[in-house]
Amino acid sequence: MWRLILFLSIFPTVIAWFCRWWFGLRALKENGVRMCRLDLNKWFPYPGDAGVHRSEETASTFGFQLRRHALEQWLLDDPKAAASRKGVQRFGLAVPPLSVLIAAFAVLVAKITVLGGFAVVLAAVALACSFSLLAIPKELRALARVVQKLREARSFPRGDDEEAVINCAVAHVWIDSLPPILQWLQGGVRRRLGLPKES
Repeated sequence: MWRLILFLSIFPTVIAWFCRWWFGLRALKENGVRMCRLDLNKWFPYPGDAGVHRSEETASTFGFQLRRHALEQWLLDDPKAAASRKGVQRFGLAVPPLSVLIAAFAVLVAKITVLGGFAVVLAAVALACSFSLLAIPKELRALARVVQKLREARSFPRGDDEEAVINCAVAHVWIDSLPPILQWLQGGVRRRLGLPKES
């Protein structure tokens, strides 16, 4: 039974890891360091933002700000859906580490084997990955609505700057798709890429 649980848990974990790399890290590496220029008079800060921005920044920084705006606007437009995303994040933050403690205790008192303990932990991680992947389309739709406003405002004089920023905003969504325990195991990618802390 433990082997079956282990086998079934590998698929969503690997899929989430691959999606994060392909749609997130790879895309950010391609576009993130590009310096972009915008018209501050046409750039819209997210609700509650002080609105202090530089007219020239990397696409990654502008993309992060654009995603942040989308999240704040989503919270105003559809609070229940936005709150469900926070719930998924809390689940991914709490459940995998808790499963490690439970599995370790169960192995120590000889209730399950070491393989069983590992299967329990991986199953919790797989569940968190699955919930996170299922929440991404809603966030991408919220981002798309803000992107439409960005295009209409013509905040970026150059179209290729605008596309790079949009691609980076989408990449930030995928980068934060893994549960924190897997992000930690991946070796602090945010720090290596110089990414701002996720909200």
